[in-house]
Amino acid sequence: MQKLSAKVKQHPKLAIVSACLLLLGLITLITTPKSIAKPAAEATRAAMTVTLTHPQTQNWPVIISANGSIEAWQESIVGAEIGGYVLAEVQAAVGDEVKRGQVLAQFSSETLKLELAQQQAALAEADAAWNEAHDNAERIRKLDSNGALSAQQIQQALLQEGAANARLAAAKARLASQQLRIKQSHVTAPDDGVISSRSATVGAVVQTGQELFKLVRQSRLEWRAEVSATEALHIKTGQKARLTLANGKTIEGVVRKAAPTVDPRTRNLLVYVDLKSRSLDEAKPGMFAKGTLQTGQGEVLTLPGNSIVMRDGFAHVFVLGAANKVKIQRVTLGRQDSNRVAVNGVSKEAKVIQSGAGFLADGDVVKVVATQ
Repeated sequence: MQKLSAKVKQHPKLAIVSACLLLLGLITLITTPKSIAKPAAEATRAAMTVTLTHPQTQNWPVIISANGSIEAWQESIVGAEIGGYVLAEVQAAVGDEVKRGQVLAQFSSETLKLELAQQQAALAEADAAWNEAHDNAERIRKLDSNGALSAQQIQQALLQEGAANARLAAAKARLASQQLRIKQSHVTAPDDGVISSRSATVGAVVQTGQELFKLVRQSRLEWRAEVSATEALHIKTGQKARLTLANGKTIEGVVRKAAPTVDPRTRNLLVYVDLKSRSLDEAKPGMFAKGTLQTGQGEVLTLPGNSIVMRDGFAHVFVLGAANKVKIQRVTLGRQDSNRVAVNGVSKEAKVIQSGAGFLADGDVVKVVATQ
């Protein structure tokens, strides 16, 4: 020691180094127990309090999702049955609800009435000529029994009677035709429905067959849903459907029929769904709509919606493991009904974190307070 003290006195720097080493040893001795105890305390502390749930097997409807457009069940074209006349009145506009036989437009009838009067006069003239020819023929028939007339005279009288009768029939037909034209001067609705288009204009000279109106028959709409050829195998008449419009409203429907062929371009098949709503205020032809077709019933595994956690764009659940540690597990979601979601990728026996799942990380230790 005396030699060491002597060396220290001879070397001051060595004294400083020795003092620093001694101080470092004391600090290590003081802090070591605390640093060892701290991880142990943290290891026993739970991350948060949670509740558990178990997947449930439920009998849910089997559905097929589809997109399509809403169209009129049938759209009638109302055209002009006579031509060359002026439209005097137009009594219906787009959006009007009309009844079968209701007058939609009317042609100017002055010319038609004059032509009707001419046909009535022609009929009266033909009727008078027939009466005269008939009376002559009757007299000839009486005289023929006495043998006072030649066969030529008798034949001529009978021919005149026949010709007069034919002219009378022709005059009656022309009168009936003119009366029909008078009736056709009133353009009427062929069925109950809603006017969807109008091209009729007052003052226009209309030709025979020209389109004047379009009518959605019976205000009846249908959804033309597109499904794949594989999905089409499960479609049957009478199955239920539900549409969701762009404004969030839903409309119920029933499958009327499926198209007999698949579109070769899209490889999809059209399914025609009759909509229960007859109000064009809710849905209109030409609208796009998403919907579902119910093709049966099936068992699915479901979880509460608040047990599903979205991470990196995928759905996950936290499953409780040994020592109350949680493990994140990726799942595939099906459709949602009320507050439950159909899932794949988790077993029926799994203990799934329900409340608080959104705040957990893989490997966290939790404290379970309830199981629902």
